[in-house]
Amino acid sequence: MAKLRRYLPLLVLVAVIIAAFASGVTRYLNLETLQANDAALRGFVGANLALALLVFVVVYAAVVAVSLPGATILTLAGGYLFGTWIGGTATVLAATVGAVIIFYVVRTSLGQTIRERAEASGGTLKSVIDGVQAGAFGYILTLRLIPLAPFWLVNVAGGLAQAPLRAYALATCLGIMPATYIYSGIGAGLGELAARGEAPDLGVIFEPAIFGPLVALGLLSLGATLYQRRRAKKELAKKDTAT
Repeated sequence: MAKLRRYLPLLVLVAVIIAAFASGVTRYLNLETLQANDAALRGFVGANLALALLVFVVVYAAVVAVSLPGATILTLAGGYLFGTWIGGTATVLAATVGAVIIFYVVRTSLGQTIRERAEASGGTLKSVIDGVQAGAFGYILTLRLIPLAPFWLVNVAGGLAQAPLRAYALATCLGIMPATYIYSGIGAGLGELAARGEAPDLGVIFEPAIFGPLVALGLLSLGATLYQRRRAKKELAKKDTAT
């Protein structure tokens, strides 16, 4: 009975993943679907803002928890439907909840087995686990701010490393804010175009509502590149010193 309780979160998660792919829901996670249903979605949001936000948070958290492709599109959709700040805040909340769910599943159901395999094989997962164990909050915050590893991999590694839940959740929440609000801003810009009845084209990047977030995204990517180079130089210097 105790063993069943241990694996119950995993079984529920697997069932949700199977149901999601069997239903074909991933086919609808694109901008074309959003634009095709623009009037209906805006009408629903306008008449039921609180309910619409709740549905958005639940759907987004589920997508993150089961690691479905489409989180970026949903982030754009949040800005598109709710605006940069409301949509971005809802996305940060939903992504954090989804990340905590997968963290909990891994920690309770699969921790020991996967951790042993990761330690035996080495690689990115082991590196992230080691980093989390060395300093959970700071390391997870860095990985969220500068995505050196996939989002889902950090979720798994956090659970495997038995990171404190509070540190993990707070680092995730704070770390994903910059990129989330940038993408939400781009989505809001696309929403403004749709509201004016204009179809997106190459000229859309020069719209202030879109150009600004794109510049911010470029700076964030540049920061990630510079960080990676600096880290690589430090590791090379350590090797040279050791030899």
